[in-house]
Amino acid sequence: MGRPIVDIPFQKKKRTILITVTGKTDQSSVLPPNSRLRLGLRQLEVFVATARAGSTRAAADHVARSQSAASASLVELEGCLGVPLFDRVGRRLVLNENGRALLPKASLLLDLATEVEHLFSGAHAAPLRVAASMTIGEYLLPGLLAHWKMNHPASPVHMMIGNTTEVISAVAGSDVDVGFIEGPQTHPQLIVRPWLTDELVIFAAPGHALAAGTVSARQLREASWAFREPGSGTRQAVDRWLLERVGPLKVEFELSSAEAIKHLVAAGAALGCLSREAVARELAQGTLVQLDTRLPRAQRRLAIVLRRDKHLCQGTDEFVRHCAAFATSGRLTAIRAAPGGRAAAPGK
Repeated sequence: MGRPIVDIPFQKKKRTILITVTGKTDQSSVLPPNSRLRLGLRQLEVFVATARAGSTRAAADHVARSQSAASASLVELEGCLGVPLFDRVGRRLVLNENGRALLPKASLLLDLATEVEHLFSGAHAAPLRVAASMTIGEYLLPGLLAHWKMNHPASPVHMMIGNTTEVISAVAGSDVDVGFIEGPQTHPQLIVRPWLTDELVIFAAPGHALAAGTVSARQLREASWAFREPGSGTRQAVDRWLLERVGPLKVEFELSSAEAIKHLVAAGAALGCLSREAVARELAQGTLVQLDTRLPRAQRRLAIVLRRDKHLCQGTDEFVRHCAAFATSGRLTAIRAAPGGRAAAPGK
């Protein structure tokens, strides 16, 4: 039989470990080895151009590169991000959900890069990209743009004119930097800032049967009308104002142009309802007359729309402030487009 095992106390020897900390750290050991920035501005430039043009061929012309180089840039970008950015529909490239998420951030980076590029140059030449609904774009903004351009001679101006729905889409899609709308529409990605107060007026040719005297609701219902197309801010405002107070109307003409409506009404074919700004000159000249009705005044708010995550470059920010200054001055008629495109400065 073996001898029992007896635990023998073990005396541990104390050790002192000295740790020396310096003021420097090896950053390569802190960051993962693949954390270096791999995206390039050229790749983002091609991506944004392709998103707007719908093909690498059109995008290549915009960024002054060959189609093969533009295609290669997109492949590199998708490789860096690890996801596809477009769906191919026929011959067009259409943004998928990944591309839609990237587009506003890519546009923002390119805008910032443009600012940096011109930071120390004598003139800032970043373009002013604006979208405006029909009434604002044709009758209110031209004078404001002319005055802003005098202080920014090196900056080109690009303005898209469409209905309110199209302007909302252009701002939300980062196709433009700022939009001006007439309708009450909004979008979760946009900020809508009240701008000016506008008024709708009913008008007719001077020789129209309803041009003299006070017009009743029944007479308005029985008359023929020429309206803007559905989707326009003016049409939405007209529908809210007239349909609720007069009832169904005989809309025999739907036109996407205020000028066409004015010419058609001046020929005696129908009544019209547009912004006072759109018909101010014709009312003053007597080629159109405002009808006298018992309806309350139809006022509406015009608005400025911006993307929530949009960084405005200096020139665009100054233009937005320039437009806001006219709103606070109360001089709406001062910004009506006049021959020569001149407008008085705020406060003058």
